[in-house]
Amino acid sequence: MFPIKDNIPTRERPVINIALIVVTVLAFLAQLGTPEGAPSLVERYGMIPARVTSPDAVVEIPEYALVRYPDGRVGRELVSKPAAPASVPTWLTLLTCVFLHGGWLHLLGNMWFLWIFGDNVEDCFGKLGYLAFYLLGGVFASVTHLVTNLGSSIPTIGASGAVAAVMGAYFVLYPRAKVLAIVPIFFFIQMLVLPASWFLGVWFLLQLMQGSFSMGTVASAGVAWWAHIGGFAMGYVAARVLEKRHRLKPRVEVLAPDTERTGSYRFRARPPREW
Repeated sequence: MFPIKDNIPTRERPVINIALIVVTVLAFLAQLGTPEGAPSLVERYGMIPARVTSPDAVVEIPEYALVRYPDGRVGRELVSKPAAPASVPTWLTLLTCVFLHGGWLHLLGNMWFLWIFGDNVEDCFGKLGYLAFYLLGGVFASVTHLVTNLGSSIPTIGASGAVAAVMGAYFVLYPRAKVLAIVPIFFFIQMLVLPASWFLGVWFLLQLMQGSFSMGTVASAGVAWWAHIGGFAMGYVAARVLEKRHRLKPRVEVLAPDTERTGSYRFRARPPREW
């Protein structure tokens, strides 16, 4: 499922959410601009579980390299090479890895989910509170992945865990919100209006299933499922606790859609800049 928009307006411009997106995009552009032959930002700032647990050890990471076969053909093979030293203390890579991504689709997917759900969570947490929450969510997600992959030498990068924390908080704060989403049903693509609790609940269950299936295997499909699970759980618990202690700002009133019919999604009284 892929969200298109929700029906929750914001009281204030989501300055922190926008800043996080901008910083993450700039970090990715810096990745692309790494000079040829220089250690990549992924090696220097990515979270490598084996390096975090053994900071003084030499960690070899997998990398695809061009090789020439005896018959003259050129191909790519997975080889191991020593990872470049971290440019920050290894424990700090639990945070720096959140701002790195493996490709355009990885980046755009994470930033789009953050754009859809982050503004309303920022509204309730406040500017500084939301910033602290996002960063702690990313660290908690990294720790969850670390604990479930202690000996892994595969660099872990991406904002998925921090974004999952935002989604967990949104689940608590706006369960009755409506989300317009693209949903594949067998061979057909449908545009459906779904309750946020359904959309986020199904998303979390899928992560939990994939994470359970991947236990004991090597990074299934290159996805850190347990980082998603840990991030979402942290966001859910944090929002629930802070709400009970009255530490969050009041929620924004949910706007009712004009119609619930599939394929039609119009909201009343929402400022154009909020779309």
